[in-house]
Amino acid sequence: MFFLSDMLNKKLNLPKPAEALPGRAKPIPTASKHFVSKRPLNGPYPEGLETAMFGLGCFWGAERLFWQLEGVWVTAVGFAGGVTPNPTYQETCTGLTGHAEVVLVVYDPKIVSYGELLKLFWESHDPTQGMRQGNDVGTTYRSAIYTFGDAQYQAAIASRDAYEASLRGAGRGKITTEIAPAPEFYFAEEDHQQYLAKNPYGYCNLQGTGVACAIPAAVSA
Repeated sequence: MFFLSDMLNKKLNLPKPAEALPGRAKPIPTASKHFVSKRPLNGPYPEGLETAMFGLGCFWGAERLFWQLEGVWVTAVGFAGGVTPNPTYQETCTGLTGHAEVVLVVYDPKIVSYGELLKLFWESHDPTQGMRQGNDVGTTYRSAIYTFGDAQYQAAIASRDAYEASLRGAGRGKITTEIAPAPEFYFAEEDHQQYLAKNPYGYCNLQGTGVACAIPAAVSA
């Protein structure tokens, strides 16, 4: 019983640097191309495209949401926001790397705005659950927006405040989403890239709150 409670406690609390797994110096192998679009997963990306990064629970279903959106050029799943360099999927599952499961989204701002990506993010999961998403419990499943540049950061904060007001009106709790400048992104193994395209009946636990997200006009551009 002590062992189980100790493990659960580790998964619900981010590890201190001294507690984190050591990782490795070199990136782990991953796919070179997107399974659906056949575009290069790790670039080079065409000029004029922008990058976003979101964590909203298990990254299998989260990635599918974004690759299906018009204007998204390519997506990839991986890990960010932790301590361990170049972690494996199994290592992140222990809760001892500190990373969240995230989706890297490369998009054309002429077709889809960052505000539209934020709307999809907020409405597709429950951002009030802390270190979990539904039945998926642990730090890896926390809600997170990692931003590229001040404009994205300000947009993420404004959208959070607006959505929190809507959630409060619907009797929901406080948003626990982590919003921070984008840390290093580590690609997950090839098996996890575009997982639900390879396994159409695979696991997806994503559930929104049913509360619509009205993105402020200053953000939606």
